[in-house]
Order: sequence, then C-alpha cells, then structure tokens
Amino acid sequence: MFKYILTRVLYFIPTLLIITLLTFLLSQAAPGDPVETRLQGSQGAQGGGMSEKQAGEQAYIAMSKKLGLDLPPFYFSVGSLAEPKDLYKIFRKKERENLSRLVNTYGNWEQIEPYYYSIKTLEESLFDIERDTNTYDGLKVLKEGINNLLNTHEDVAISKELILMETAINTFSTVRVDSVTLIQKNYFESAIPAFEALQANYAAIRANATVWKTKIPSIKWIGAANQYHVWLFGNKPWFKSTEDPSLKGGFIRGDFGESYLDGRPVASIIKDALPITMSLNLISVLIAYSLSVWLGVFLSQRKDATVDRVVSVVLFILYSLPVFWVATIFIVYLTTNEYGMDWFPTYGLFSNDLPDDASAWTTFKDLAAHAILPIIAMTYGSFTYITRQMRGSMLAVSKQDYIRTAVAKGLPKKVVVWKHAFRNSLIPIITMFASLFPIAISGSVVIEVIFSIPGMGRVGYEAVLARNYPVLFTVLIFSAVLTMVGILVADILYSVVDPRISFTKKK
Repeated sequence: MFKYILTRVLYFIPTLLIITLLTFLLSQAAPGDPVETRLQGSQGAQGGGMSEKQAGEQAYIAMSKKLGLDLPPFYFSVGSLAEPKDLYKIFRKKERENLSRLVNTYGNWEQIEPYYYSIKTLEESLFDIERDTNTYDGLKVLKEGINNLLNTHEDVAISKELILMETAINTFSTVRVDSVTLIQKNYFESAIPAFEALQANYAAIRANATVWKTKIPSIKWIGAANQYHVWLFGNKPWFKSTEDPSLKGGFIRGDFGESYLDGRPVASIIKDALPITMSLNLISVLIAYSLSVWLGVFLSQRKDATVDRVVSVVLFILYSLPVFWVATIFIVYLTTNEYGMDWFPTYGLFSNDLPDDASAWTTFKDLAAHAILPIIAMTYGSFTYITRQMRGSMLAVSKQDYIRTAVAKGLPKKVVVWKHAFRNSLIPIITMFASLFPIAISGSVVIEVIFSIPGMGRVGYEAVLARNYPVLFTVLIFSAVLTMVGILVADILYSVVDPRISFTKKK
C-alpha cells in the first residue's frame, strides 16, 4: 500500500503541471487587460497633456512588470514564420493583439513595426497643438483615428481612418493678420510630417506584403525567462533570502500573485477563506455521513415497510428542494421579526458588536448561532442522497450468495448486517466521498453568497464577477488538488473497508 501511495503522489506531479499549464492558457485567453484592470482603468483613457500621457504609459509599464507581463508567455512560441519573436515587448494587450493580426494578414513585420511606431509618433505630435475652438474638432477626429488604427487590422477600416484623418489634418482656416491682410493657416502643420510618415509606412505594408510567410510554421525558443515559468516557479533564488519586491516566489512556493482589485496577496485571501470553508464542510460531511449511513442501513432492513415508505417520501421531498430556496427561506423566516422569528443571525460568522475581548465560550456561542443555518442548508441535500445510496447498496449486497450463506449458517442478524453486508456496501459511498473534497469549495458558493460567509466559495464567485483572475485561477488549482487528494483517500479507504482490494501487482 505504501508503494502504491508513493506512486500516486509521484503521479500528482505531472498531473498538477498539466493542470497549471491549462490554467495558465486560460489566463492568457481570458478577456480584458489585467494591467488596466489592476490600474482600474485610470491609465487607459485618451486626452490630457503630454506629461499625463507619459505618466500613464510609465504606470502601465511599471504595472506590467510587477505582474510579470513584460515577459513572453511560454518557453517557446508556435506560429508562422512571419511572427516576430519579441512581439511581447509591446506592452498594451489590445495593441499587441492587433499587431499580431496585422502580421497574420500581411506577413511583413519589418514594415508593420515602423507603421505602429509612426502611429505613436503622430499621437505625441498632437500634444504640441494648442487646444482651442479652432482645433477642437480636428483633434477629436485625429485622436479617434489613432485609437481606431491601434485596434484594427482590416484594410478597408484603416484606409477609411486615414482619409478622415487626412481631411482633418489638412483643414485650413482663414486668419486675419491685420485690418487688410488675410492668410490661410493650418493649425495642424506640426503634425503633418508624422502623418505623412504614417501614410508612407502603411503603403509600404501593402506594397511589400509577404503573405507566404504566414503559411510556413515556425517554432521559436524563448527560454526560462517567460511568464509561465515565473508564475509557477518564481524568479527568486531558491537558496537565498532576498527582499527585492520585483522578484516572485512562484505558485509552488505559495506566491499566488496579487489581487487585481486591491493588490492584496492572493495567498492572504486564500489563507483567510480556506479554513472557513473547510470547517463548515467538514462539520456538514460528518453530520451527513454519520446520520445517513445509519439511516440507510436501517431502511434497508425494513424494505417496503411503512417507515421505509414514509422516510423515503420525506427524503425525496428534501432532495427536490433547491439549496438557494431553502437558504432564502431560512433567512426570511428564521432571522427576522418581519415575517417569522428572530432566532438566528442573518449573515456572517460573527456579530458586529462582538467585543474583541470576548471569552472563548461567548465567541463559540456566537459562531455556532451564525453557522447553524448554513450547515443545515449544506447538509440536507447530501444527507438525502447518501441515505438513498446506502439503502440501495445494502439491498444489492443483501442478495449476494455469501450473505445468504451467512444467514443459513445461523449467524445473528446483527453480525450479518454490520460485519458482512455493511462493509461491502460502503464501496459506492466511498466513491462518492472522493468527490467531497472539490465540492467543499464549489458546492459552498450559493450558501456562502446568500449568508455572506467569507469563504472560498464566495471568494471565487466575487473573483468571477470582477474578472479577478489571480484569485479565480488559484481557487481553480486548489479544487484540482483537492480532487486528486480525494481520489487518493478513496483508494486508501477501499482497501481499509475490503482487504481483498489490492493496488499492487500480484506475482
């Protein structure tokens, strides 16, 4: 058995690596820009002066480096011959994705790169133009055009924007020099060279297209300096302590990154939430299994009797009640005086007015009062299901030949039921038990949200709503790890319940 457990634990390593890889790929494909999310969108708006724009770009770059997004995604890149190796150096995600689409359309990065930087140059030249009633409309058209060019790769759309921008930038206004002299003045004259360079660079893209490069596959080796490696293993020295905040420990060393919402370490969020969820679920599982296993055996010995029919009907009714509905009923009728009785607290795990120096007994009573309704809501469904499964399993085992032999030998009914039938009936129940570990997180979402319990379920739910991917993916990996642990525990329990089950090869 020890050899089997060691082998399974060793299997966990490649399995976990595959899970982390899939999780990382999901994070790469997730919508939105994590940097802008972390900055709460304050740096993504157009407008303001040159100093504000530069400050916004610097803040964006600094946050990209802090989140580890200034590196290529993986150890290697798979794409076409046209795709550059260093496209990741374009920090803004939308701009990087648009440049990738341009490369896949025309295949000539040598011309696309100058085109991109000519857009940036034109954008900077607009800051030198005085903003007044004479330039307001033109600047609006030019800024919208620049934004659209950075986010489109289609020839029709780009050509349309360039025409609109050319019309705006070549608009002349009549200016009176003195009482007699009138001249035509172009307020955008300083931006004309940059715009002409932009037009020339785009013409070069179309004229020198090498579409054939997009048809040839290419693999480019990056190395260990990539986002996945840093996210998983970190870039801190393994045997040296360092306080450099720019270095990361990596997921396997407990550094799960920072929340996009408030910058709080994800490890701290999980540390606060996980014990709450696991404690509530542990109590729920102990109650459900201790009662349902006994009740299932009891009902199997009274098949089709009145008590069996009545209890079965009650169990089916309980099983049909949605958890969110039961939890809501509890809150409405058992926690308020308006519709029912104010017997229990409405939300949370502790009362707001609980003093900091409260005794252990007072704290325990307050916690118990808050936890009773959530635990009941978490327990009744699994209690019903396990009872029915245990009853059915006992009935199936009771028809086996060895049970009839034990009865024919004159063994007491108690011995036949609990020594021979009961142990073999536990196999399906143990199989169900393996799924309880991941369900401890996913199954508590509804309860924790309704009762405002700060556990893993609520943390994951709020992370989904806020697109807080570091928290969300950490919860995902924790669920995967718990699934593997649950399967291993179930396998061990199989051999404990039935010694005939062996996981080692027999010679």
